[in-house]
Amino acid sequence: MAPAGTLARSERQPAAGAPGPASSGHGRARRPAVLLVVCGLVAAALALPLVFLLIEAHGAGLANVTSLMDRPLTRMLLWNTVRLTVVVTAVCAVIGTAAAWCVERTDLPGRRVWAVLAVVPLAIPDFVVSFGWNSLWTWVQGFRGAVIVMSLAVYPLVYLPVAASLRGADPGQEEVARSLGTGRVRTFVRITLGQARGAILGGCLLVALVMLAEYGAFEILGYQTFTTEIFTEFSEFGNGSFAAACALSLVLVLLSLLVLTGEGILRGKGRISRSGPLAQRKAPPLRLGRARWPALAGFAVLVLLALGVPVWASIYWMIQSHGPAISGGANVSLLDAAGHTASYGAAAAAFATVLAFPVALLAIRHRGRMRQFLERSTYLVLAMPGVVVAFALYYFTEIYAGGFLDGTSPLLIICYAIMFFPLALVGVKASLARAPVSLDEIARSLGQRRLAVLCRVTLRLAGPGLAAAFCLVFLSAVTELTATLLLIPTGTQTLATQFWQYESVFAYGQAAPFALVMIAVAALPSYVLGRFFDRSAQAQG
Repeated sequence: MAPAGTLARSERQPAAGAPGPASSGHGRARRPAVLLVVCGLVAAALALPLVFLLIEAHGAGLANVTSLMDRPLTRMLLWNTVRLTVVVTAVCAVIGTAAAWCVERTDLPGRRVWAVLAVVPLAIPDFVVSFGWNSLWTWVQGFRGAVIVMSLAVYPLVYLPVAASLRGADPGQEEVARSLGTGRVRTFVRITLGQARGAILGGCLLVALVMLAEYGAFEILGYQTFTTEIFTEFSEFGNGSFAAACALSLVLVLLSLLVLTGEGILRGKGRISRSGPLAQRKAPPLRLGRARWPALAGFAVLVLLALGVPVWASIYWMIQSHGPAISGGANVSLLDAAGHTASYGAAAAAFATVLAFPVALLAIRHRGRMRQFLERSTYLVLAMPGVVVAFALYYFTEIYAGGFLDGTSPLLIICYAIMFFPLALVGVKASLARAPVSLDEIARSLGQRRLAVLCRVTLRLAGPGLAAAFCLVFLSAVTELTATLLLIPTGTQTLATQFWQYESVFAYGQAAPFALVMIAVAALPSYVLGRFFDRSAQAQG
């Protein structure tokens, strides 16, 4: 999920031959009408929740919305949300960067094993990590508990892009700095971290957006943020509550937009560079010496806390309840919940990937202001947490669509696809950026039609990126809670919603099997994503 830091790099580094179509002088190449129309429809669909939110807030009255924003409660929520986001983002930046550097640049014993174990916590939903800690120790509550739980849950979002960045960076710059008498610490700060700057900021961006959108973990820990209050206000279904929820949602969207803007400014124009084209040199691993054992101890503690605690807590509560509860009560079985979770996640992942392909194709293969506007507009959904998207879709279907799709699986799948569309776009763009346009041109010169070239050449070259995009969305969808609670069809349960029902009534023994199955379902796409980042870093080299 960390490829957010690669968004700008993939745009600045188009595939070989990409300038050809944009500068060939053919109007059709510069303005692909059909592709522009398709991308415009996708962008409009993604902007629908935000437009609806603005319309409803306007209908509630500007004075009313302003007064709701200017409340002691709003100021308290703002302080809680901002300070937690800043602290957790800083902690994840330190942990993720340090772990990536140790694995990629040092002689840490067993570093390939640690590389896998450092990523596995990404497969554990945040609310499951919170459940594991809170169910074992009651002191894990409030701000302190939220910092501990969320830092351990989301640090892989920084680790993944930084590890890929360090793997693909040029060691020659560090060698030059050292030969000029620069010390190890100064070389690390100015060169190593400088090369990984975009990846670090991209990972921090994802961490901050996750923090702004999280609900389940904070609800379990008793820490009040914008998302928990918005969920409460919307759930009351009163006119006053709805206006308050809209006002708080607007503040949360503004915060998310501020984070997106700040990351873009701080990232600047830095990029990974190599001393020569296609250079694949790697610096010899740095010898840790006496620091080897403290580094090993640090990794052991990190994995134990991030992975061991939630898994052990689930096993412990299963043992306490005298075995797994295959039937979850109310005719809800573990297998049925797993089946619904996998099917919803797979459908949403496929839908989002299909929607992302034309936008990625336009972004990589064509130029122009319209292309840039359409592509950038799709990122606005990053500023809308799941609770906002889900309630916007719910009220739209109820008020403006006459209940069409209300309480159905397609509405939940559409919500997932909208929420996680940027993740799919990142994966598809990464592969298309490395797919030479010249191969498409050769196929066209041999008499192949555009559709045939698309299917036989472009899609095959983009295969790894499509798989990564699918896994990114699938992983996010199967572990999503807030939108699922709001839009789940009546009489249906997923692993997340059934786990939440049991956890809410402190039935930890019944909740534990659902937590373990969620981890198992998310483990495979996490592994695939790790492999994709390995290959991406090698290809960038």
